[in-house]
Amino acid sequence: MPHSFGTRARTRDMFSKKFRQHGPIKLSQYLMAVKVGDYVDIFADPSIHKGMPYKHYHGRTGIVFNLTKASVGIRVNKYVNGRIIEKRIHVRIEHVRKSKCQKEILSRIVSNEKTKAEAAKTGVKVNLKRTPKLPNEGYFIKPGDGAELTTIQPLPFSDLL
Repeated sequence: MPHSFGTRARTRDMFSKKFRQHGPIKLSQYLMAVKVGDYVDIFADPSIHKGMPYKHYHGRTGIVFNLTKASVGIRVNKYVNGRIIEKRIHVRIEHVRKSKCQKEILSRIVSNEKTKAEAAKTGVKVNLKRTPKLPNEGYFIKPGDGAELTTIQPLPFSDLL
């Protein structure tokens, strides 16, 4: 018997609530303040079937472009046949979360502005670029008192045949 190709095919785990997360939606979800231009994560709530996004968009991040009475219009990038297309979908507010993808960038901007202001006061040049974690510096081990150093050499190759 061939398997189905429905809109909710193979979503057994995707559209199921986590352990001890069942029950009605909190009112704060409906009262969530969303503005045009905000980054949001599309996260389908399986207990509400109305306005649920298609399974491909579950877990994707997009930008709000429209607000209606009960739903949010979101621009999402979709990879199709080797190219990225910008899709515009409308999803109910229950299936949307505020994204934390910009949190680190915005905090870095604030800290950079502070350091720039301090550098302007003191006249010191400051590097604001992020640097990767550098490898540990090399060091020499000093032998303890009474310890002798032994040099280990590999055994020469000998053919057993």
